[in-house]
Amino acid sequence: MAVQPSFFILLLSLLAVTGNVLSEYTTSLYLSPKTISSNYDKMLQSFKIFVYPPPPSTETPLFTTRQESHFYTSLLHSPFVTEDPSQAHLFFVPFPNSISTRNLARLIRNIRTNFPFWNRTLGADHFYLSAAGVDYSSDRNVVELKKNSIQISCFPTSSGLFIPHKDVTLPPVHSFQATPSVNVTPAFLGYMKLTDQIPYSLISEINDHPDFKVEHEPANTKAKLKFTKSSRFCLFVYGSDMTWMVEAMALRCVPVVITDRPIQDLPLMDVIDWSEMAVFVSSRGGAKGLKRVLDGIEKSRYERMMESGVAAAQHLGWNAEAQAHDAFHMVVYQLWLRRHTIRYARWVEQ
Repeated sequence: MAVQPSFFILLLSLLAVTGNVLSEYTTSLYLSPKTISSNYDKMLQSFKIFVYPPPPSTETPLFTTRQESHFYTSLLHSPFVTEDPSQAHLFFVPFPNSISTRNLARLIRNIRTNFPFWNRTLGADHFYLSAAGVDYSSDRNVVELKKNSIQISCFPTSSGLFIPHKDVTLPPVHSFQATPSVNVTPAFLGYMKLTDQIPYSLISEINDHPDFKVEHEPANTKAKLKFTKSSRFCLFVYGSDMTWMVEAMALRCVPVVITDRPIQDLPLMDVIDWSEMAVFVSSRGGAKGLKRVLDGIEKSRYERMMESGVAAAQHLGWNAEAQAHDAFHMVVYQLWLRRHTIRYARWVEQ
């Protein structure tokens, strides 16, 4: 498949490991374009993570979602892991998603008793994987884990189980092939692939609007690819199936996220500027309001968002073997940014 030179320029700039200055073409992707290169290099050179032994379990594998499995496997095979806990910046607590609250409390209590590290910060320099997120509990051990430790969950997270500025999310696993820019007039303003029953009157309005294409499951992969490539925007309802959002970005379809509240759990929110590659709209304006918003985006901004999405997709993509600046490394980079721990007040049992 032929790929235009501009795409290779983007890809090479993203995969540069040391010292290269990011081109002006891609700097709009980042919240801190002047610091990401130096910070990323420091992370590669010095970041160390100590992994506790997983609890005895018959669960095989330990993690059930693809993104969790990718992260866990990549971490264990990475140079970030150290067997010397005195050298560690952070500590990883592995446990299966199906673990009960009682067993989770017992696991943290054992870590507290058998290792000296938890009590230094009450778990603030620890992190864990939980696809849906850990719920709140009255148990002291789970309280400290939930309040203090960094939770890595899957995007989008369950409502109320994500703490902004502390927790992070894993990008969905997707398979895509980057495609060259083609000067073809899109057939649709927006494309939506529905996999859930969404109680929005907006969906019915979009379905009846001639400028939008709505495809209902079961979705045909070839049809999805066709409609994605032939649409200017790809529409997603926040909280429903958003697993192919990164794939849409890689295929040069600008994502539109329909939400009536602020989103605080987007993948890599500490790193990339989502406003440069996605549109966030309320459902209250209906299909006409949605069309008005999308038609109001100037061509230059739309093209910039499209190219930024293609570039960002490289950061949001998983690889069988972790590669520079891919999803694994960028999630680890977010952990690196959180390595400075805070000592919390002692939890007092009521």
